[in-house]
Amino acid sequence: MRSGAKIAIVGGVFVLFAGGVGYGAHNVLGGGDDGGTESRSGAVTKRSGPPSAEEIRTTAEDFLAAWASGEAPRAAQLTNNAAEAEPLLSSFRDGAHVSGVTMKQGKPVGPKVPFTVSATVSYEGASKPWTYASELTVVRGLTTGRPLVDWVPSVVHPQLDKQERLKTGPAAAPPIRAVDRRGRELTKEKYPSLGPVLDQLRQRYGDRAGGKAGVELVISPPNGADTTLLTLSEGEPGELPTTLDADVQAAAEQAVKRHSEASVVAIKPSTGEIRAVANNRKDGFDAALGGQQAPGSTMKIMTAALLLDKGLVAADRKAECPKEAMYQGRTFHNLGHFDIPDGTFTQSFARSCNTAFIKLIDDVHDDAALSRLARDAFGIGLEWSTGVQTFDGSVPEGSGGEAAAQYIGQGTVQMNALTVASVAATAKNGGFEQPVIVPRSLDGRELATADRQLSGSVWRQLRDMMRATAQWGSGARAMAGVPGDKGAKTGSAEVDGQATSNSWFAGFAGDLAAAAVVQSGGHGGDAAGPLVASVLKAG
Repeated sequence: MRSGAKIAIVGGVFVLFAGGVGYGAHNVLGGGDDGGTESRSGAVTKRSGPPSAEEIRTTAEDFLAAWASGEAPRAAQLTNNAAEAEPLLSSFRDGAHVSGVTMKQGKPVGPKVPFTVSATVSYEGASKPWTYASELTVVRGLTTGRPLVDWVPSVVHPQLDKQERLKTGPAAAPPIRAVDRRGRELTKEKYPSLGPVLDQLRQRYGDRAGGKAGVELVISPPNGADTTLLTLSEGEPGELPTTLDADVQAAAEQAVKRHSEASVVAIKPSTGEIRAVANNRKDGFDAALGGQQAPGSTMKIMTAALLLDKGLVAADRKAECPKEAMYQGRTFHNLGHFDIPDGTFTQSFARSCNTAFIKLIDDVHDDAALSRLARDAFGIGLEWSTGVQTFDGSVPEGSGGEAAAQYIGQGTVQMNALTVASVAATAKNGGFEQPVIVPRSLDGRELATADRQLSGSVWRQLRDMMRATAQWGSGARAMAGVPGDKGAKTGSAEVDGQATSNSWFAGFAGDLAAAAVVQSGGHGGDAAGPLVASVLKAG
C-alpha cells in the first residue's frame, strides 16, 4: 500500500481513506487479473456472464480507491468508457477543488454498489465539508471479459448528466432573494417546484438585483443555469421582485402532489402575470413551462374561436354532433361514442364533441387558418420573454387528416400548462397578454404582442361557452366548489398509443386563469380538473 491511503473495516463495511497519493489495490490495471482463466497450454480464455460477487466487490473497491487518491486515469481504466470517464473524474479535484476524500463502500445489491463520499471543498480561503451518496454498477467488459464499472456521470454525483462538470469558484451570479408580488420570500425549500425557476432568475437577474457573489460548488451544464451543490461563502443576496403569488403557489404545490407527472400554471388574464408554476415529476423537468405535448380538447378553445370568427357557428345555433365523423380517410369519434341530436354549438363545446368540430373543417377553406389565428389572436408560437426559458406553443399548418387531428388538439399541436393557461386567459380577457414572471420594468425587455384581439362577438360567445362547460358541461364536477364567475374546458390526449390518455384542464375564475396536465390521468375533468380548481380557489 502506498503512502497516504488507509483501509479499514468499519461494521463490516469497506472504508478507504486516501490523501491524494497513488494507491494500488487488487491489480487495478489488470496486471494480475486479465479477466480470464489460464489453461495448461498457457492460453487465456475470456470470461463471460454476469460478474461474480467477488468481482463486483473488488472492482468497486479498486475503482473507488483510484478515484479517491486522485488517480483519474487509473480509475477511468476500470470503467467501460475510459475516454468519457477520465475528464469528469479529473475535474472532481481540478475543477471542483475537492481534497481529503474518503470513500465508504456499502454492501452490494446485485451488481450495484452504493457508496458515500466525504471530502473537503476549498477555494481561495473558503472551505467546507461535503458528503453525499451515490452508487455504481459493475458489468462484464464486452471485449476483455473483465469486470468494469458501467460508466455514467451520475457515478461521480447522482445529479450529474452528460456534458456537465463539477466546478468550484465565484458564483456565476450573486444570490437573489426572490419575493412574490406582496414582498413575501419565495424559497426552494418552501416551494420545491420553483427550484428551476429560481435558478434561472438568479442566472439572468442576479447582477441586476444588487447582490454580491459568493463561492459555490456547482454542476455546470454547457447551456443553462448552474445548479448549486455546496455554498462555501454565502455572498449577499439582492432582492428580486416576481409576479408570483405565495398563496396561489402554495396551492399549486399541494395540488400537483395528488398525481405523479403533474404540472399546473396560473396566470392573471388582465396582465399576463404568472401567479404560480408547479410540477410533480420524477425527472425534475419543468414541464409546466417547457413541456411539449398535444393538449387534447383544450385546443377547442382556439378552434371554436376560429369557427366563430369565420361565422360558421354561433353559440346558440344548431350544430351537428354525430357519434362518428370521417375525414380524409380517418374516423373520429366522441368519448364513449355519444351524440347530441338537434343540439347547439354551445352544447357541443360544453360536452367536448369532437365530431362537431371536425365536420366543419372543409367549410373553413384555409389549411393555415387555425395556425394563423393561434398566432395572431392568442400569441401561440410567438417568442415570449417571460423572464425564464419557456416553450411558447406550436400550431403548425395542417391538411387532410392531420388538420382534423389539430382541430381537437391531437397530432402536431404542441402545448404545455403555461400556453394552455394563456389560451384560457385570452378567452377570459378578450385579448392576449404575454405571460411574465418578472416585471418588464426590471430589464425593459420587449414583450410579444398579438396582431389582433378577438372581436367582441367572438369573445363573448367563447367566454359564455366556457362558462357553460363549468356550470353544467364536462367541467362542472371539477369546478363545483369554485365561487364566482367561472369557465372551463376539459381535454384528453392519447400520445404514441398510450393505454390511458393524458388529462388536461383549463379554467378561469375572476381575474385568474389556470391549466393543468396529468400524464396518463384519463379524462380532463377527473385528474387535471381538481388541480385547476384548487389553484383558482386560492386566487
